[in-house]
Amino acid sequence: MFEFQQYLGFLLFLTILTIGFWLMFFLVGFVQYWIGGSLIELYKEKKAKKLAEQEK
Repeated sequence: MFEFQQYLGFLLFLTILTIGFWLMFFLVGFVQYWIGGSLIELYKEKKAKKLAEQEK
């Protein structure tokens, strides 16, 4: 039969696992948002540069 300390250890393990999962989920979403925004800004800069060259 399980003792109370083993039960607490299992709950601690599940808590740490769950926190790690949600942290990874948040960081992956944040990194994708960051890379996407950087790519959009790079595209806008190239487009503005191209338009500036065409106006000359």
